Amino acid sequence: MKMDSPSLIVYNKMLKSFADTKSFTKVLSLFAELRGNALYPPDNFTLPIVLKSIGRLRKAAEGDKLHGYAVKSGLKLDPYVCNSLMGMYSALGKMEITRKVFDEMHERDVVSWNGLISSYVGHGRFDDAVAVFKRMCKESSLKPDESTIVSTLSACSALKNLEVGEGIHRYVVVGTEFETSVKIGNALVDMFCKCGCLDKARAVFDEMGGKKNVKCWTSMVSGYVSNGRIDEGRELFERSPVKDVVLWTAMMNGYVQFNRFDEALELFRCMQSQGIRPDNFVLVSLLKGCAQTGALEQGKWIHRYIYENRVRVDKVVGTALVDMYAKCGCIETALEVFYETKERDTASWTSLIYGLAMNGMSRRAMDLYYEMENGGVRLDDITFVAVLTACNHGGFVGEGRRVFYSMSNVHKIQPKTEHYSCMIDLLCRAGCLDEAEELIDKMRNEGDETLVPVYCSLLSAARNYGNVELAERVAAKLEKVEVSDSSAHTLLASVYASANRWEDVTNVRSKMKDLGIRKFPGCSSVEIDGVPHEFIVGDTSSSSSSSHPKMDEVNTSNYKLDVEFGT
Repeated sequence: MKMDSPSLIVYNKMLKSFADTKSFTKVLSLFAELRGNALYPPDNFTLPIVLKSIGRLRKAAEGDKLHGYAVKSGLKLDPYVCNSLMGMYSALGKMEITRKVFDEMHERDVVSWNGLISSYVGHGRFDDAVAVFKRMCKESSLKPDESTIVSTLSACSALKNLEVGEGIHRYVVVGTEFETSVKIGNALVDMFCKCGCLDKARAVFDEMGGKKNVKCWTSMVSGYVSNGRIDEGRELFERSPVKDVVLWTAMMNGYVQFNRFDEALELFRCMQSQGIRPDNFVLVSLLKGCAQTGALEQGKWIHRYIYENRVRVDKVVGTALVDMYAKCGCIETALEVFYETKERDTASWTSLIYGLAMNGMSRRAMDLYYEMENGGVRLDDITFVAVLTACNHGGFVGEGRRVFYSMSNVHKIQPKTEHYSCMIDLLCRAGCLDEAEELIDKMRNEGDETLVPVYCSLLSAARNYGNVELAERVAAKLEKVEVSDSSAHTLLASVYASANRWEDVTNVRSKMKDLGIRKFPGCSSVEIDGVPHEFIVGDTSSSSSSSHPKMDEVNTSNYKLDVEFGT
């Protein structure tokens, strides 16, 4: 094969030019012309360009043909061609073939190892990525480079694999010929943050000095806020020399996550004043905060902002709006938004079904479920939690049974604890206690603490129906679980009290005391002038430990009302 053929060189240059401009279809057309010419066989420069184009266009059949040509022509022995074959199969989602090409390579370079590691990371197979990295360190004389380290640290972050992550950190620090680049520094900060080692992350962050970019600042701020250290995150946020929309979103997410919604909204307004246009992730985060706190007026304000600024209501924003209105009790508005949203996915339908169920419209929720099912929309496990909740609230025992058993029989979705809980609660409410007990027995190991909520449902039903014998059987099963939840003990005491078995009531309460279990008070919230206020049962003091700073004023007002109405 004549490698310096001018005509082949011209073809290769044109192919590269098309690939550089992402004209991948033209690459394949020109390659077909080259093959049809038959005078100039493709070389180890031609094939990688074409293989990349095939991967981008997802033309699996063309890829198989070219792979066959590489084998017949002997080009498969070339590392550059093999690396490109791996890249193509990875882009096509064929990771088993990607691994097979790698294993069959006679000669591997660093790019080969990096290609397999990054392919596994890209497909979410993080354990496999770490395993390849370990194999590289053990079997190869090649040293990991920046790409190796960044990809492997990404896998460690996803797995929270501190052991391998720290090993890479030591390699970077000790390796005298290795300089910590911005990419490696960012990856280390992110890895330590995801593993909960904030002090180590901060040490790497500080060592980077002036090399830090906005991504590094975002990783460190996200690390603080996701671990509940909100104020430290805010202090670092304020120090960041550059703030992009991702950094603003990270800080707002932290406030929303830890129910500091007023500060999230204040930060949003500050972001607007600095001329930074929020993206949909910011708006969704704020809408989630409104839904969590029941802040309807603030949710309406965000909805108006979306409308006035012509923000595209995609399926994610639409779902967040539906969820917010439903959780704030405005179910008709939620329905309007749902049907006005052009893009709807499984989450959109599920949010509305759950919202209808929680607002006492179980029949409409079931109708929507059947509409969803008949429309061919994909159902997932969360959908069935919403549907079974609707059955539970509506008392639809027969429908609930059909839906529950259709999960595994029709939709091939294995019921989880949440689905069992909904179904058992439905049966308990309907007085089908024996069936409920049988269903619990079909669940996983009864020593699993996740069974405590369903046992509590059965205990509550036993109390309501005066079935002391069943209550004692459930209590015996609960003995096998280290229950720290006060509800199980409280319910059992209530069952004994209903049966006038006061000595047993005393024994249960003594046991609670011995185990250090106490009953936590309930709480309620109300929104006044757009601000949510939370109150805890039994709290009558405005001291620093009070649930509300104006508790004395509330008590004074209550007293005046009592006097006025003579109560």
